[in-house]
Amino acid sequence: MAVQEEYLDVLTKTGQKTGVSKPRGEVHRDGDYHGAVHVWIFAENTQELLLQRRSDNKDSWAGLWDISSAGHISAGGTSLVTARRELQEELGVNLPKDAFEMIFVFLQECVINDGKFINNEFNDVYLVTTLDPIPLDAFTLQESEVSAVKYISYKEYRSLLAKEDSGYVPYDVNGQYGQLFDIIERRYNENNVARCLTLQKQLRRYAPVSLSAELTGLADADKEAVGLLVKAATIMDEIFYLQVWYSNPDLRDWLKKHADASDIDKLKWAYYVINKSPWSSLDENEAFLSTADSAIKLLPEATRPVTGWKGIEYKAAFPVKKPPGANFYPPDMDKTEFEIWKSSLTDDQKQVATGFFNIIKRHSEFNLDSSIYNKTVADAKHLVHPTHDLYTVPFSQEYNSFLTKAAELLHKAGDLTSSPSLKRFLHSRADAFLSNEYYDSDIAWMDLDSKLDVTIGPYETYEDALFGYKDANFLKQETIFDKSERIHKYNAGQQATFEAFIGVRDDKATAQLKLFGDHLQVLEQNLPLDNIYKSKDVIAAPIRVIQLLYNAGDVKGPQTVAFNLPNDERIVKDRGTSMVMLKNVSEAKFKHILQPIADQCVTKEQQELVDFESFFTHTVCHECCHGIGPHTIILPNGKKSTVRLELQEIHSAFEEAKADIVGLWALRYLIDQNLLPKSLLKSMYVSFLAGCFRSIRFGLEEAHGKGQALQFNWLYEKGAFILQPDERFSVDFTKVEGAVESLSREILTIQAKGDKEAAKLLLQKHCKLTEPLQIALRKLENVQVPVDIVPTFPIANKILKGGH
Repeated sequence: MAVQEEYLDVLTKTGQKTGVSKPRGEVHRDGDYHGAVHVWIFAENTQELLLQRRSDNKDSWAGLWDISSAGHISAGGTSLVTARRELQEELGVNLPKDAFEMIFVFLQECVINDGKFINNEFNDVYLVTTLDPIPLDAFTLQESEVSAVKYISYKEYRSLLAKEDSGYVPYDVNGQYGQLFDIIERRYNENNVARCLTLQKQLRRYAPVSLSAELTGLADADKEAVGLLVKAATIMDEIFYLQVWYSNPDLRDWLKKHADASDIDKLKWAYYVINKSPWSSLDENEAFLSTADSAIKLLPEATRPVTGWKGIEYKAAFPVKKPPGANFYPPDMDKTEFEIWKSSLTDDQKQVATGFFNIIKRHSEFNLDSSIYNKTVADAKHLVHPTHDLYTVPFSQEYNSFLTKAAELLHKAGDLTSSPSLKRFLHSRADAFLSNEYYDSDIAWMDLDSKLDVTIGPYETYEDALFGYKDANFLKQETIFDKSERIHKYNAGQQATFEAFIGVRDDKATAQLKLFGDHLQVLEQNLPLDNIYKSKDVIAAPIRVIQLLYNAGDVKGPQTVAFNLPNDERIVKDRGTSMVMLKNVSEAKFKHILQPIADQCVTKEQQELVDFESFFTHTVCHECCHGIGPHTIILPNGKKSTVRLELQEIHSAFEEAKADIVGLWALRYLIDQNLLPKSLLKSMYVSFLAGCFRSIRFGLEEAHGKGQALQFNWLYEKGAFILQPDERFSVDFTKVEGAVESLSREILTIQAKGDKEAAKLLLQKHCKLTEPLQIALRKLENVQVPVDIVPTFPIANKILKGGH
């Protein structure tokens, strides 16, 4: 019986699927672009690569030494599953997915066999890092493909390729393929002293801060509940580590265990704790660790047994580039595959596949894992070859062991607490962990009216960047800035990460805030904007101010000062959202970041006007002002639209600038109405001036930075901000009010008209790193003012250590 020829997917010249598949022979005859994988096995201790000798009956490069293992991605197949299978079939090596590190994609375009074999191939290149070479008699070679294997030093192999030695399949080491050798070189010849200095510099951007809260106002039962809630929050941490990347928990445990081994290990661990992953939040998620730093894992039965050898020890891999889909999807899934699968589902199934609380897995991956770990396959559906490889798993199933424990703790805390609304939230959230239905507990969270304030569960969608439904600028700005505007502009199809915030409500500050909510409609009617554009129905989001006791889960890198929830669009539409502001986090940022900035950049006589009260009041007012001004608009042609839709990619920067500058205008208005103390007047302007430099430090690529540059340069040009001869800045109180009002009018009118061209022109003119701004930024660079804070929680730590 003839063996059926393998079919391959035909790709475009840029590597996208065309939807056509052809037999392998025709693909190489016609020179079609197609996909393949290269897998390199590298032994760390000997710095050697494993090579295989291609069998003599191959249709290309017969009898020559080549990659450890390679193969085509069959039609409908995927990259990582193919890489694992090829290694299994060709060499008899059976490894889990965390052994494979995708290092680059290599496009090979060549013609051999007198023009009969055209190879236009996109190769996903994987590196498997083992500690020692695998004994050669541990391999089981597939005779039709491989005739022998050997280890060779990577430097020697590079020089053989450079000399175009006729015994080796040619690769251009000066071209794309040179990356393989460059990566190994960089990874293992890095100077530890230089690396220590880099990590120290990265760490210095965070000021360590101890955050505490007064428990005296809490009932005894609530104090007892705090202990249970802190323990439940640490479980959110466990889940979050796993959600970021599948080998992340192993990496964390390894770094922690070896933190005292040397100075560099101590620094690696310290910086990892801040980022909760090997990618640096403040550096566009650039990796600060490599797989060489990762955990060592032992697999005794990955190959055929060899007497006296304990098995393969490999490094748990993670990619240099942070995966956009985190650990919510198979790492080799692309959007096209997802969309094709989604289109095959019923409406109900689609709802689940694009919901917040599920992850997407592969049947084929499940089968491979079952063979490695000798699992008995409990679910027969994985063994049949389904029409589609993808399937959904609810959080309640995927994280069941964690969520069962967390639910138990929440129920116990719910039984203890004296507050009826907290009791309701904790019990309903515990139920949601196990049912995967979060609607009722989200409603209960909105109704929370308790001295002990708790937010716990799957909320954030920042980690899942795969579908780009979110405004890209907003996403970037959120990771870089301080997430102070967590208003979730997302679409379905993004998975949520777990987090927890436990705090004590600050009743005085919460009562003060009611002032803004109560006067939002009045502020709307008095905006510096033509009446025709003003809204009749403004809804204020309820705001709770808390002193944070503990946070966990998705709270990595820059610390948030406020968040707006819930995410459920049904609730947002019917009831709006609630906001929680973290006052002690704001205070810490003020003290460690804004105050030192003011000391450098504001004139001596105005420095004492920079105070926390005005900084915090403006932060609150900023958040409230997102709710006023144009949102839904009527365009000049009579069509109904929204500001976001019309301004598109510049909406975020514009909206940030609006909330800021209208926030200043609103404070002035409330002071004039005797609703806020007159003492705020001067200090709010000077605190705002210092705050401009803080945001612009994040660069003009970010929405907050853009918005602040626009405001600073406008106010500077109007003479409201002045650069003094000593290169410090001051506010001219006679001009600032007029300048704030004129910019507020300008921005609000552009939004009301949905005038993207006018918005672009305004940003082009004012969104520049002007000479005054450069002077300020140079000063801050010289004194190295921290960029953010890294909190510790003494009360929670005491609870976790077994104290009370």
